[in-house]
Amino acid sequence: MRVAVNLEQLLFRAPGGTGRYTARIVSLLTRLFPGDSVIPFTARHRSRDLLEAYRDFGLDQAQVPGPVVLALPRPLLYDAWNRLAIPRLDVLKSFADCDLVHAPSPAVPPTGRLPLVVTVHDAAFELFPEAYPRRGRRFHQLGVEAAARRADLVITVSESAAEEITTHTSISRQRLRVVPNGVDHVEATPGEIAEALDNYKLGGTPYVLWVGTQEPRKNLKMLVSAYARLVEGGGITHRLVLAGPIGWLADNLISGADRARLKDRIRIVGRVSESELRALYAGADVFAFPSRHEGFGLPVLEAMVQGACVICSDIDALREVAAGAARFVPPSDVDAWVDNLGELLSQPSSRAALGVAGRIRAGDFSWEATVTATRAVYAEAVGG
Repeated sequence: MRVAVNLEQLLFRAPGGTGRYTARIVSLLTRLFPGDSVIPFTARHRSRDLLEAYRDFGLDQAQVPGPVVLALPRPLLYDAWNRLAIPRLDVLKSFADCDLVHAPSPAVPPTGRLPLVVTVHDAAFELFPEAYPRRGRRFHQLGVEAAARRADLVITVSESAAEEITTHTSISRQRLRVVPNGVDHVEATPGEIAEALDNYKLGGTPYVLWVGTQEPRKNLKMLVSAYARLVEGGGITHRLVLAGPIGWLADNLISGADRARLKDRIRIVGRVSESELRALYAGADVFAFPSRHEGFGLPVLEAMVQGACVICSDIDALREVAAGAARFVPPSDVDAWVDNLGELLSQPSSRAALGVAGRIRAGDFSWEATVTATRAVYAEAVGG
């Protein structure tokens, strides 16, 4: 099977979990199914940016060929796809031998006669419209409307996401297929941990870690406020470390008052490499993930692989993914976050027990299983 895959998510400033999902699909498909081939494609970008995206996600051009670069830059291409339904991929020479097109995000091309599979990760843009800039929300709305019109089948990443997509969009449950995300089972080495802690000047100081794209629905303001209260209460020596790129509407996610209260007890490290990320998870005493909403919550599993103790929001998707291997706290209850963080930071045995449970739970997920199930959806779409 020859599968064309939109790699545009890899070129975003904050590619997030959808970027990792896209990269794993294209890198593993031909490894697991040697008779298959991938035709990556993107909007028009500088060659240097394309090379950097491949490097950042560990894509080998011997296995994943360089992308077909379409004629229009991203904003014009998306408008042409959504408003004019051009250019149709089935009339372009580069896709002449293609069997199927996969859009791993709501950037949905018109494919004409070619079968189309789209991944819709959640319906957060409808549930939390205030957490999106106007253009970002409109992009998701138009993309999901295009998926409803054009896609033969739609993949989503959890039963929770399937329920909200069915409820809040025009995609029917009959066309949805739930394929959970995977996780990389590569544990950080002692050398990687030591190097990362040294690079970020964390050696000798225990810390609580948060990972994600800095945007409103990740609930960073609440976490930082809770942590400031915890530190002011005394007895806690930990720093709060925030790792991940700047997303949209990020200017006021951390208040100036909380920064002043925490002083050097908060460290914002920004976007990090995959090896550094593994090391930061492994070195953390606690991984805190207080999102107001997630379709899946990949960082929770990534932390569990490294044996980190996880405390996260008590929301449907994270209950589904983490099962009983995390401490769950309502995302809007600041007092509960103060109490539960304080309890875990003062009880090494509780942290150790959750770390062991998390490693066991993470063993239920792999990118190989995700790609195998995704390949079955491709076969269904082509056969149907």
